[in-house]
Amino acid sequence: MDLLDPLLLARWQFGLTTLYHFIFVPLTLGMALTVAIFQTAWYRTGHLKWLHLTRFFGKIFLINFAMGVVTGIVQEFQFGMNWSDYSRFVGDVFGAPLAFEGLMAFFFEATFIGLWIFGWNKLPKGLHLATIWIATIGAWLSAYFILAANAFMQNPVGYQMASDGSRAEMADFLAVLTNPIVLAAFPHTLFAALMFAAGVIISVSAWQLARRQNVDTMRSSLRYGSWLMIIAFAGTFLSGDQLGLVMVDTQPMKMAAAEALYDTACGAEASFSIFSIGTPDGSEEVWSLRVPYLLSLLSTHTLDGCVEGINNLNAEYATETFPQFADQIDSFTPIIWVTYWSFRWMMGFGIMATAVAVGGLWFTRKSAKKATPMWAWKVAIWSAPLALFGSLMGWIFTEMGRQPWIVFSLMLTEDGVSPSVPGWNVLVSLIAFTAIYAVLAVVEFGLIVKVAQKGPDPLPEPGSAPPEPALEDTPTTVY
Repeated sequence: MDLLDPLLLARWQFGLTTLYHFIFVPLTLGMALTVAIFQTAWYRTGHLKWLHLTRFFGKIFLINFAMGVVTGIVQEFQFGMNWSDYSRFVGDVFGAPLAFEGLMAFFFEATFIGLWIFGWNKLPKGLHLATIWIATIGAWLSAYFILAANAFMQNPVGYQMASDGSRAEMADFLAVLTNPIVLAAFPHTLFAALMFAAGVIISVSAWQLARRQNVDTMRSSLRYGSWLMIIAFAGTFLSGDQLGLVMVDTQPMKMAAAEALYDTACGAEASFSIFSIGTPDGSEEVWSLRVPYLLSLLSTHTLDGCVEGINNLNAEYATETFPQFADQIDSFTPIIWVTYWSFRWMMGFGIMATAVAVGGLWFTRKSAKKATPMWAWKVAIWSAPLALFGSLMGWIFTEMGRQPWIVFSLMLTEDGVSPSVPGWNVLVSLIAFTAIYAVLAVVEFGLIVKVAQKGPDPLPEPGSAPPEPALEDTPTTVY
């Protein structure tokens, strides 16, 4: 393996920056909705508890949003830096939803977040509430457009090839926006984002409650986060099921790789392995814990359905579907151990995060006769990354499972890299990005921990005037 291979380094760099950026995206999507809900509760009830929760989690939301904007800008530069051939090939199609995403994030969403930050005591109460809801809608629309761009890479639609065959051109923008992949991936991504936001809320609330600080306020936020986690997990499961059906229809190789299924199987033979021990490529199995019929049920919603295997698909792709690429690559199969385990870790982390939420509701129920044990608080405090790890594993599965394609059926990944950028150049930028992102991670984590440990402002004494709802103590220097 050539350590200065531009393709290898470019893939590592894009993977690093994408996963790092995605740490902030789901928390922004989920926390925006949470802050809007808390402020709505304050608007409707007048209870100061909800005002303090709005301001408290609003600070975490703003810190995270600022870091997400900073790290997101790098993504778009890489298309021209390391993936110029890809950009030339699909720029006419891919660029349109990407431009709309930029408009949503940097103009629409950021404008209303600014109004929300500086509109306390300046805008009417109802209008100020509307700004955070509009910012939330803008964040979700931004996510939709970027997912539409990614969906084109998974299942290219709405395009036509140029007369000379050199590039894909936009033919139907509506078809791009209604790609079956994006229609299934959008709710799945949003529910997963809500799970991560819920995990952070549970963790922060548990830290405060373990120290008997702001008990009434943080108990409400803990139970909110626990219910949000459970509801979001149900939504993630159901939307993931629909996404799986679309994946089988558009990218059957990805489903086969997720199970390391080499030969086509039907009915009871189309089983799903919960855990398996074997060779890294999954071709030989030593031992596994399997559920009969489950793979067939997941892939076809029937107990006797058939799931195509890797060997069958490889032969079909090489001789019938994509013979023009057969001389260029040896196999149309992704890295099996990556797809196999990322698929299971994605589900496993989500289940563990939900189990923590169920425990949180149990320990904080009104009928509880014993104090919550310290070990339960510690589990809750350290559970925040679980849902995040699940989301990251989902992205790894989505992108690595598409390989060796950068645009499925149209362009191989090796054909998209910039031809004139030497490996050492990519290596230098990879090292620089890694170092900068490490520093940013320390700053981000430090700011959020500082806010979380301080907790919400104390409630006023009975009969005293309500506090001024300003956010002047928010660390606005990061944005």
